Amino acid sequence: MTHDLVAALRPLLSAEASAEAHACGSEPGDLEQAVWVRLLERLERDGPPLDPQAWLRRAVRFEVRRSRRTARHERPYAAEPADVRCPGPEQQALTDARRRAVHAAVRRLPGRCPGLLAALLSPADPTYREIAGELGISQGSLGPERSRCLGCLRRLLTPEVAAPDPRG
Repeated sequence: MTHDLVAALRPLLSAEASAEAHACGSEPGDLEQAVWVRLLERLERDGPPLDPQAWLRRAVRFEVRRSRRTARHERPYAAEPADVRCPGPEQQALTDARRRAVHAAVRRLPGRCPGLLAALLSPADPTYREIAGELGISQGSLGPERSRCLGCLRRLLTPEVAAPDPRG
C-alpha cells in the first residue's frame, strides 16, 4: 500500500516542490524530503489520507510556510565578521545602540508621532487604512503627518548622529 501511494504521488510531489521551493529559498529535494517525512508520520498515525493529491498539495504549502518562517529566524553559525547578515559583537553593539537612540527619540516626539511611527514600523505591517482607523485620523492625512513626524525625528537625532567620535 505505501509503495503504491509513494509511486502514485512521486510525480505530483516533484512538480509541486519544483514550483514552490525557490519561492521559499529552499531546494526542491529538501522540500520533497520534508513532505515524504510528513506522509510517513501521517501513515503511521492516521493511515493514508482520503484524498492523497489534495493532502500532498496542502503538505507542500505547509512546508513552504514553515521554511519561510524558519529562514526569517535562522542566522548562519559561522560567518566572516564583515558579513552584514551576521555582524560581529562590536557591530551588533553599535546597531543596538543606534536602535535604542531611535526608539528613545521616537518616544520624545510630540503629539501622535510616537503612535504613528510605531504603527508604521509594526511587525504586523498594517495598511494605511488600519493605521488611520487606529489613530482616528483620515487616511489622506497619514502621508503629511508621517512626513512631519519624520522631520521632527530627524531634528531630534541630528545631534546624536553628528556627535564627534569619542575615539578621536
